[in-house]
Amino acid sequence: MNKPDAETAPRLQGLRDLTNMRRLGKRLLQSEWLQRAGSALISAALATIWRTNRDTPESTDWEALLDGEFPAIFALWHGQHILVPYAGPKHLKFVSLVSRSADAEINARVIKRAGFEVIRASGGRDHGAVARKGGVMALIAMRDALRRNVNVVMIADISKGEVRQAGEGIVMLAKISGRPIVPVALATSRRYVLEKTWDKTTINLPFGRRCLKLAPPIHVPADAGKDEVAAARARVTEELNRVTREAMDAVEARA
Repeated sequence: MNKPDAETAPRLQGLRDLTNMRRLGKRLLQSEWLQRAGSALISAALATIWRTNRDTPESTDWEALLDGEFPAIFALWHGQHILVPYAGPKHLKFVSLVSRSADAEINARVIKRAGFEVIRASGGRDHGAVARKGGVMALIAMRDALRRNVNVVMIADISKGEVRQAGEGIVMLAKISGRPIVPVALATSRRYVLEKTWDKTTINLPFGRRCLKLAPPIHVPADAGKDEVAAARARVTEELNRVTREAMDAVEARA
């Protein structure tokens, strides 16, 4: 086996050092003390951001729109969901689906601090992937939560998939549970958008206006076939995009 020459050896050592630093950084981020402290700080910041944004008149009245429709499945877009755990009526119970990955642990803790229950599971782009990654168990857990009169908050589009396009999972949950899907969007007049992220993650900022928009409930029949499921996905996509535009328009008009 040939030994690295004098020019190559420093490069190889540099790569090894970089790899070791990344591993150390990952272990540090996953440490219990940092997860606990980080989730506490993030929770406090988000609660402050929520309290210091004033509601606009265009915001939807949850109770008036959804009278008789609780519990429901609340659909959100990736990257637009950060403040939503603070928006729900306090007398209602909510559960949120969060990835089982170690990287999502701090997100799960923040959501719990906001008063939500959490279901940990992986997702997938098709039924085979969902089954392999535990998505079926997640669907069952969410269906059972709905049966316990707990509302489900769920990201509609698939991580790293086609952005702002509803996946099949949320429609299947509505089908097997008999509960409606309610598209939800929340926007603030002051915000910072991470343009390089695939989902254009939005960081809401304090001291502005906020608007929460909900679309009318979308029901999926228990006997829905392939075409009806596809139509429901299209409708969730259309309604989520619509309320997102309306929420943005409301805060920008009053910014």
